[in-house]
Amino acid sequence: MRDLDIPLPVMRAVLSPLYRVLMHHRMPLTAQRAISDVVARVQFVPANTTVTPLRLGGRPAERLTAGTSAPETAVLYLHGGGYTIGSLTTHRSLAARLAHETGAAVYQLDYRLAPEHPYPAALDDATAAFDDLLEAGYSPERIAVAGDSAGGGLSLATAQRLIAQRGVAPGALGLIAPWVDPAGPVTGDRDLVVNRWWSNRCAADYLGAGDPQATGYAPLHGPMAGLPPSYVQADTGELLYKQCVELVSALREAGVSVRFSETDGLWHVAQLQASLTIPAAAAVRELSAFLRAALQPVSTRDLG
Repeated sequence: MRDLDIPLPVMRAVLSPLYRVLMHHRMPLTAQRAISDVVARVQFVPANTTVTPLRLGGRPAERLTAGTSAPETAVLYLHGGGYTIGSLTTHRSLAARLAHETGAAVYQLDYRLAPEHPYPAALDDATAAFDDLLEAGYSPERIAVAGDSAGGGLSLATAQRLIAQRGVAPGALGLIAPWVDPAGPVTGDRDLVVNRWWSNRCAADYLGAGDPQATGYAPLHGPMAGLPPSYVQADTGELLYKQCVELVSALREAGVSVRFSETDGLWHVAQLQASLTIPAAAAVRELSAFLRAALQPVSTRDLG
Protein backbone atom coordinates (compact mmCIF):
# COMPACT_ATOMS: atom_id res chain seq x y z
CA MET A 1 0.00 0.00 0.00
CA ARG A 2 1.32 3.42 -0.94
CA ASP A 3 1.53 6.30 1.51
CA LEU A 4 -1.47 8.59 1.65
CA ASP A 5 -1.40 12.38 1.53
CA ILE A 6 -4.23 13.44 3.81
CA PRO A 7 -4.20 17.24 4.28
CA LEU A 8 -3.11 18.38 7.73
CA PRO A 9 -6.42 20.16 8.55
CA VAL A 10 -8.30 16.93 7.82
CA MET A 11 -5.88 14.90 9.95
CA ARG A 12 -6.25 17.34 12.83
CA ALA A 13 -10.04 17.29 12.57
CA VAL A 14 -10.05 13.50 12.78
CA LEU A 15 -7.39 13.09 15.45
CA SER A 16 -8.50 15.78 17.89
CA PRO A 17 -11.75 14.14 19.07
CA LEU A 18 -10.11 10.71 18.98
CA TYR A 19 -7.31 11.73 21.31
CA ARG A 20 -9.66 13.67 23.59
CA VAL A 21 -11.46 10.41 24.27
CA LEU A 22 -8.44 8.12 24.25
CA MET A 23 -6.27 10.29 26.49
CA HIS A 24 -8.96 11.09 29.07
CA HIS A 25 -7.54 10.70 32.54
CA ARG A 26 -10.67 8.95 33.80
CA MET A 27 -10.75 6.29 31.10
CA PRO A 28 -9.52 2.91 32.41
CA LEU A 29 -6.07 2.03 31.19
CA THR A 30 -7.30 -1.30 29.89
CA ALA A 31 -9.63 0.56 27.54
CA GLN A 32 -6.91 3.04 26.52
CA ARG A 33 -4.55 0.20 25.67
CA ALA A 34 -7.16 -1.72 23.69
CA ILE A 35 -8.34 1.33 21.72
CA SER A 36 -4.75 2.34 20.95
CA ASP A 37 -4.02 -1.06 19.44
CA VAL A 38 -7.16 -0.98 17.30
CA VAL A 39 -6.63 2.58 16.04
CA ALA A 40 -2.98 1.85 15.17
CA ARG A 41 -4.03 -0.61 12.48
CA VAL A 42 -4.83 2.25 10.08
CA GLN A 43 -1.13 3.22 10.28
CA PHE A 44 0.03 0.62 7.80
CA VAL A 45 3.38 -1.13 7.66
CA PRO A 46 5.49 -0.56 4.51
CA ALA A 47 5.51 -3.37 1.99
CA ASN A 48 8.42 -5.82 2.08
CA THR A 49 8.89 -5.53 5.83
CA THR A 50 10.05 -8.59 7.75
CA VAL A 51 8.76 -8.69 11.33
CA THR A 52 10.40 -11.30 13.55
CA PRO A 53 9.11 -11.86 17.10
CA LEU A 54 11.81 -12.47 19.71
CA ARG A 55 12.73 -11.62 23.27
CA LEU A 56 15.10 -8.91 24.48
CA GLY A 57 16.00 -8.35 28.08
CA GLY A 58 13.48 -11.00 29.04
CA ARG A 59 10.63 -9.10 27.36
CA PRO A 60 8.65 -9.64 24.14
CA ALA A 61 10.13 -7.71 21.23
CA GLU A 62 10.16 -7.49 17.45
CA ARG A 63 12.97 -7.23 14.93
CA LEU A 64 11.93 -5.28 11.85
CA THR A 65 14.01 -5.19 8.69
CA ALA A 66 13.55 -4.14 5.09
CA GLY A 67 12.87 -7.44 3.39
CA THR A 68 15.39 -10.18 4.09
CA SER A 69 18.34 -7.85 4.64
CA ALA A 70 20.87 -8.58 7.38
CA PRO A 71 21.85 -5.13 8.66
CA GLU A 72 25.03 -4.55 10.62
CA THR A 73 23.48 -1.66 12.55
CA ALA A 74 20.56 -1.62 14.97
CA VAL A 75 18.03 0.77 16.44
CA LEU A 76 16.51 -0.06 19.83
CA TYR A 77 13.10 1.64 19.64
CA LEU A 78 11.19 2.50 22.82
CA HIS A 79 7.56 3.42 22.26
CA GLY A 80 5.70 6.30 23.87
CA GLY A 81 2.43 6.31 25.77
CA GLY A 82 3.12 7.94 29.12
CA TYR A 83 4.72 4.72 30.44
CA THR A 84 1.16 3.38 30.85
CA ILE A 85 -0.03 2.57 27.31
CA GLY A 86 1.57 1.79 23.96
CA SER A 87 2.67 -1.53 22.53
CA LEU A 88 4.43 -3.27 19.68
CA THR A 89 1.21 -2.85 17.72
CA THR A 90 0.85 0.91 18.21
CA HIS A 91 4.36 1.65 16.93
CA ARG A 92 4.93 -1.13 14.38
CA SER A 93 4.29 1.17 11.40
CA LEU A 94 6.79 3.78 12.60
CA ALA A 95 9.39 1.17 13.55
CA ALA A 96 9.07 -0.49 10.15
CA ARG A 97 9.48 2.82 8.35
CA LEU A 98 12.63 3.50 10.37
CA ALA A 99 13.96 0.08 9.37
CA HIS A 100 13.47 0.83 5.67
CA GLU A 101 14.90 4.34 5.80
CA THR A 102 17.84 3.78 8.16
CA GLY A 103 18.89 0.44 6.70
CA ALA A 104 19.22 -0.83 10.27
CA ALA A 105 17.44 -3.62 12.08
CA VAL A 106 14.91 -1.93 14.32
CA TYR A 107 14.17 -3.70 17.59
CA GLN A 108 10.89 -2.74 19.24
CA LEU A 109 10.73 -3.52 22.95
CA ASP A 110 7.55 -4.33 24.87
CA TYR A 111 8.86 -2.94 28.15
CA ARG A 112 6.77 -3.25 31.30
CA LEU A 113 4.13 -0.59 31.86
CA ALA A 114 2.92 1.30 34.92
CA PRO A 115 1.07 1.29 37.24
CA GLU A 116 1.51 -2.47 37.35
CA HIS A 117 5.27 -2.00 37.00
CA PRO A 118 6.39 1.47 38.12
CA TYR A 119 9.84 3.02 37.76
CA PRO A 120 12.47 1.67 37.32
CA ALA A 121 10.92 -1.37 35.58
CA ALA A 122 10.88 0.22 32.10
CA LEU A 123 14.45 1.47 32.51
CA ASP A 124 15.61 -1.95 33.70
CA ASP A 125 14.00 -3.56 30.65
CA ALA A 126 15.51 -1.08 28.19
CA THR A 127 19.00 -1.49 29.67
CA ALA A 128 18.70 -5.27 29.59
CA ALA A 129 17.56 -5.11 25.96
CA PHE A 130 20.63 -3.07 25.01
CA ASP A 131 22.81 -5.61 26.81
CA ASP A 132 21.21 -8.39 24.77
CA LEU A 133 21.96 -6.55 21.52
CA LEU A 134 25.60 -6.35 22.59
CA GLU A 135 25.60 -10.08 23.28
CA ALA A 136 24.06 -10.63 19.84
CA GLY A 137 27.21 -9.16 18.31
CA TYR A 138 26.41 -5.48 17.74
CA SER A 139 29.06 -3.06 18.95
CA PRO A 140 27.64 -0.16 21.01
CA GLU A 141 28.59 2.47 18.44
CA ARG A 142 26.46 0.60 15.85
CA ILE A 143 23.33 0.71 18.04
CA ALA A 144 21.10 3.77 18.24
CA VAL A 145 18.47 4.19 20.93
CA ALA A 146 15.35 6.02 19.83
CA GLY A 147 11.87 6.68 21.09
CA ASP A 148 8.96 9.06 21.24
CA SER A 149 7.41 10.96 24.15
CA ALA A 150 7.84 8.75 27.24
CA GLY A 151 9.92 6.43 25.08
CA GLY A 152 12.13 9.40 24.23
CA GLY A 153 12.67 10.12 27.90
CA LEU A 154 13.35 6.45 28.48
CA SER A 155 15.89 6.46 25.63
CA LEU A 156 17.79 9.32 27.27
CA ALA A 157 17.65 7.66 30.69
CA THR A 158 18.89 4.40 29.18
CA ALA A 159 21.88 6.09 27.57
CA GLN A 160 22.73 7.86 30.83
CA ARG A 161 22.57 4.61 32.76
CA LEU A 162 24.69 2.76 30.19
CA ILE A 163 27.40 5.39 30.48
CA ALA A 164 27.28 5.49 34.28
CA GLN A 165 27.04 1.75 34.93
CA ARG A 166 28.56 0.08 31.86
CA GLY A 167 30.99 2.70 30.62
CA VAL A 168 29.49 2.43 27.11
CA ALA A 169 27.30 4.75 25.08
CA PRO A 170 25.03 3.98 22.13
CA GLY A 171 26.02 5.30 18.73
CA ALA A 172 23.22 7.86 18.58
CA LEU A 173 20.00 9.03 20.21
CA GLY A 174 16.83 9.78 18.25
CA LEU A 175 14.32 11.60 20.44
CA ILE A 176 10.84 12.44 19.15
CA ALA A 177 9.17 14.97 21.48
CA PRO A 178 10.83 13.34 24.50
CA TRP A 179 9.14 13.51 27.92
CA VAL A 180 12.29 14.05 29.93
CA ASP A 181 10.78 15.32 33.19
CA PRO A 182 7.44 13.68 34.07
CA ALA A 183 7.18 15.79 37.21
CA GLY A 184 8.08 18.99 35.37
CA PRO A 185 5.80 21.67 33.96
CA VAL A 186 4.11 21.46 30.58
CA THR A 187 3.05 24.25 28.24
CA GLY A 188 -0.67 24.90 28.74
CA ASP A 189 -3.44 22.42 29.51
CA ARG A 190 -3.60 20.42 26.28
CA ASP A 191 -2.40 20.07 22.73
CA LEU A 192 -4.05 18.05 19.99
CA VAL A 193 -2.90 14.74 21.48
CA VAL A 194 -2.16 14.94 25.20
CA ASN A 195 -3.46 16.95 28.13
CA ARG A 196 -2.10 17.98 31.51
CA TRP A 197 -4.49 15.83 33.55
CA TRP A 198 -3.69 12.63 31.68
CA SER A 199 0.03 13.41 31.83
CA ASN A 200 -0.12 13.97 35.60
CA ARG A 201 -1.84 10.65 36.08
CA CYS A 202 0.73 8.86 33.95
CA ALA A 203 3.60 10.55 35.82
CA ALA A 204 2.19 9.45 39.18
CA ASP A 205 1.54 5.91 37.95
CA TYR A 206 5.08 5.62 36.60
CA LEU A 207 6.71 7.07 39.71
CA GLY A 208 4.85 4.84 42.17
CA ALA A 209 6.67 5.12 45.48
CA GLY A 210 9.86 6.33 43.84
CA ASP A 211 11.80 9.57 44.14
CA PRO A 212 10.69 12.23 41.64
CA GLN A 213 14.24 13.63 41.72
CA ALA A 214 15.76 10.37 40.51
CA THR A 215 17.53 11.11 37.24
CA GLY A 216 16.42 7.81 35.77
CA TYR A 217 12.86 9.04 36.20
CA ALA A 218 13.58 12.61 35.07
CA PRO A 219 16.64 12.35 32.80
CA LEU A 220 16.47 16.06 31.96
CA HIS A 221 18.26 16.54 35.29
CA GLY A 222 20.74 13.74 34.73
CA PRO A 223 24.32 13.90 33.40
CA MET A 224 24.57 14.89 29.75
CA ALA A 225 28.34 14.69 29.30
CA GLY A 226 29.44 11.76 27.18
CA LEU A 227 26.12 11.25 25.43
CA PRO A 228 26.31 10.36 21.73
CA PRO A 229 25.15 12.54 18.82
CA SER A 230 21.49 13.27 19.40
CA TYR A 231 18.55 14.41 17.31
CA VAL A 232 15.51 15.99 18.98
CA GLN A 233 12.26 16.63 17.12
CA ALA A 234 9.33 18.63 18.49
CA ASP A 235 6.41 20.74 17.31
CA THR A 236 6.14 24.27 18.66
CA GLY A 237 2.49 23.78 19.59
CA GLU A 238 2.81 20.78 21.87
CA LEU A 239 2.81 20.57 25.66
CA LEU A 240 6.34 19.17 25.79
CA TYR A 241 7.91 21.82 23.56
CA LYS A 242 9.59 23.76 26.40
CA GLN A 243 10.98 20.54 27.89
CA CYS A 244 12.51 19.73 24.51
CA VAL A 245 14.06 23.19 24.29
CA GLU A 246 15.52 22.79 27.80
CA LEU A 247 16.92 19.39 26.88
CA VAL A 248 18.61 20.69 23.73
CA SER A 249 20.13 23.55 25.73
CA ALA A 250 21.45 21.13 28.38
CA LEU A 251 22.93 18.84 25.74
CA ARG A 252 24.69 21.69 24.00
CA GLU A 253 26.05 23.06 27.28
CA ALA A 254 27.52 19.61 27.96
CA GLY A 255 29.25 19.58 24.57
CA VAL A 256 26.99 16.94 23.03
CA SER A 257 26.52 17.12 19.27
CA VAL A 258 22.80 17.76 18.91
CA ARG A 259 20.43 18.59 16.10
CA PHE A 260 17.05 20.17 16.92
CA SER A 261 14.24 20.10 14.39
CA GLU A 262 11.08 22.13 15.08
CA THR A 263 7.84 21.85 13.14
CA ASP A 264 4.89 24.23 13.30
CA GLY A 265 1.47 22.81 12.54
CA LEU A 266 1.98 19.11 13.23
CA TRP A 267 1.16 17.55 16.61
CA HIS A 268 2.69 15.44 19.36
CA VAL A 269 4.45 12.47 17.72
CA ALA A 270 2.82 13.06 14.34
CA GLN A 271 5.53 10.66 13.08
CA LEU A 272 3.14 7.85 14.00
CA GLN A 273 0.93 8.96 11.12
CA ALA A 274 3.80 9.06 8.60
CA SER A 275 1.93 6.64 6.32
CA LEU A 276 -1.06 8.98 6.21
CA THR A 277 0.34 12.49 5.70
CA ILE A 278 3.45 13.73 3.90
CA PRO A 279 4.77 16.26 6.49
CA ALA A 280 4.91 13.52 9.12
CA ALA A 281 6.72 11.23 6.68
CA ALA A 282 9.24 13.99 6.01
CA ALA A 283 10.01 14.21 9.73
CA VAL A 284 10.66 10.47 9.88
CA ARG A 285 12.95 10.69 6.86
CA GLU A 286 15.00 13.43 8.55
CA LEU A 287 15.37 11.37 11.71
CA SER A 288 16.25 8.28 9.69
CA ALA A 289 18.93 10.12 7.72
CA PHE A 290 20.50 11.30 10.97
CA LEU A 291 20.52 7.82 12.49
CA ARG A 292 21.86 6.21 9.33
CA ALA A 293 24.76 8.67 9.16
CA ALA A 294 25.54 8.40 12.88
CA LEU A 295 25.75 4.60 12.76
CA GLN A 296 28.10 4.42 9.79
CA PRO A 297 31.69 3.32 10.48
CA VAL A 298 33.96 6.32 10.93
CA SER A 299 35.91 5.51 7.77
CA THR A 300 32.73 5.36 5.67
CA ARG A 301 31.40 8.54 7.26
CA ASP A 302 34.61 10.41 6.45
CA LEU A 303 34.49 9.29 2.83
CA GLY A 304 30.91 10.58 2.50
